[in-house]
Amino acid sequence: MKYPKQLLYTKFERFWHWSQMLLVLLLTLTGFEIHSSFSLFGFERAVRLHSAAAWSFMGLAVVSIFWMLVTHQYKNFIPTKYKLKEQVKYYTSGIFSGMPHPTHKSMYNKLNPLQRIVYAGLLILIFPVQIVTGIAYMYYHYPQNPLDAGGLTLAAGTHTFGAFLVVAFVIVHMYMTTTGYSVSSNIKAMISGFEKEIGQEETKSETQSE
Repeated sequence: MKYPKQLLYTKFERFWHWSQMLLVLLLTLTGFEIHSSFSLFGFERAVRLHSAAAWSFMGLAVVSIFWMLVTHQYKNFIPTKYKLKEQVKYYTSGIFSGMPHPTHKSMYNKLNPLQRIVYAGLLILIFPVQIVTGIAYMYYHYPQNPLDAGGLTLAAGTHTFGAFLVVAFVIVHMYMTTTGYSVSSNIKAMISGFEKEIGQEETKSETQSE
């Protein structure tokens, strides 16, 4: 059966997503090189690239927050208990037995209950901690700064731990993109903006219950 397509992701949303992906990749590569995990850009260049990518990420975050508030897309990130148990059951067993997805996407219901919790954690906790600890390390670590950098051990450790959490999220996120109605459907949707509209009536009822 052929289903009509619905617009889920606007041009800005797709730009934001792929730009954020590239920045996170660059931050990850340069961050681990700064920690001497490998050599790719060279230490000094890695530091400069890491700083530039960090400032770009923060600028993109400010613009994205403004966009979400203006377009009301922030509603997609508000945690909800609606169908949370069903979603957990789907990911732990139902997905392996062909069970239909318990939630359906719409413009203001793009994330399922578990995704909302994870993304809320990233936006409210992990990203802010990374930004604060990164800025602290950026401005008080260098030798020319008169302040002693010895007290930044906790900030550096926290920043590194947060980086591992972000990497873990990216790995899980990449796997989750394969769990749509086809292996590549979610990636195609984030490229074109359109996704097949499956279960339209359920989608409407879910959106109204939010």
